[in-house]
Amino acid sequence: MRDFSKFIFFQFENCPPLGAHTSIAGGLLNAIYSGEKIGCDVVQLFSKSQIQWKSKPLAEEEVARFKQAVRETKVLPVVVHDSYLINLASADTIIFQKSFTAVIDELQRCELLEIPYLVMHPGAHLGRGEKEGMNQIADSLNKIFKQMERNKTMLLLETTAGQGSHLGYTFEQLKYIIDRSGGNEKIGVCLDTAHIFAAGYDLRTQKSWEISKKQFDKIIGLQKLKIIHANDSKKDLGSRIDRHDRIGKGRIGLKGFSILIKDPDLQKIPFILEIPGGEKAYKEDLRLLKRLRNQS
Repeated sequence: MRDFSKFIFFQFENCPPLGAHTSIAGGLLNAIYSGEKIGCDVVQLFSKSQIQWKSKPLAEEEVARFKQAVRETKVLPVVVHDSYLINLASADTIIFQKSFTAVIDELQRCELLEIPYLVMHPGAHLGRGEKEGMNQIADSLNKIFKQMERNKTMLLLETTAGQGSHLGYTFEQLKYIIDRSGGNEKIGVCLDTAHIFAAGYDLRTQKSWEISKKQFDKIIGLQKLKIIHANDSKKDLGSRIDRHDRIGKGRIGLKGFSILIKDPDLQKIPFILEIPGGEKAYKEDLRLLKRLRNQS
């Protein structure tokens, strides 16, 4: 696989790059220009509508204009978030097949746009059982990796809060899927701070974060951690409820994010905001994260 690390981090050697999930309304390139407007180093985006199964193939002109926007702004598109419709754990044959096809399409679009990571929620078993759901996810990914052998985009499983029947709320579940998928270098992890907090992993103090980080490293390995979704949590530790809040306004608090953003083990990992409040909130919280990042 291509080594994307130099592409992403050549200008962020001593601190984590910061960004947000920006809108593609009006065209993919607008995600880049929106990122520049609010002060992003990097951005996450959708490569198509997140609420529709089908989309038009990317036109050469659209791809060229997107890459030109990246060159002009120096804002790097490091990750695409896949469609919210995708559920590789579904027992519904039609939903599963649409999900399988959609993941392949998302990987192909990332390849065209030269985006190194595709984030996906592992899936929800919807009552059929966690083990059966995880097996179907992993076996599906194994088939996808074989079909997409030459694709250079890494697929990242996102940690979840464990709300409802959503899988991936423990590090052990993610490890199981990763190992069974056989993806090796093709699969990694996106850690969502609000999600792991709601799932029961504390990160509010130096001691509690070190315990959670040590668990992640022992079970999955820090080398698999590629993206951090930096979101505060509206709900309590272990609540299993997925509700994002602005940085410092939720139950994690400023101290937790100050600890994370200064952690020597996280200095080459992009921090991406997915908070409520739109561009104004993004701009304000990016400034806040930069102050925390730069504090001695």
